[in-house]
Amino acid sequence: MSRYAVFLQECPVCGRPLEIRREYQDKKVACPHCGGWFTAIDSLRHPLDIWNQSNSLLHRADQLLEECMAGSSTMN
Repeated sequence: MSRYAVFLQECPVCGRPLEIRREYQDKKVACPHCGGWFTAIDSLRHPLDIWNQSNSLLHRADQLLEECMAGSSTMN
């Protein structure tokens, strides 16, 4: 059991559930599993911030996929 006040958040990079100390709320943190950096956001306090963060990540993934597809079509 944790001695600190924590909230739960999934790592937006690897998807693993993390316990994050409240003192890190709204700060950049690194996932101890994959090393990915993200802003710690308590979804119960800021539900729209989590949605915007997820939507932004999906948008960036779409951009990268489009770039890869464009690069592979010019190689043929």
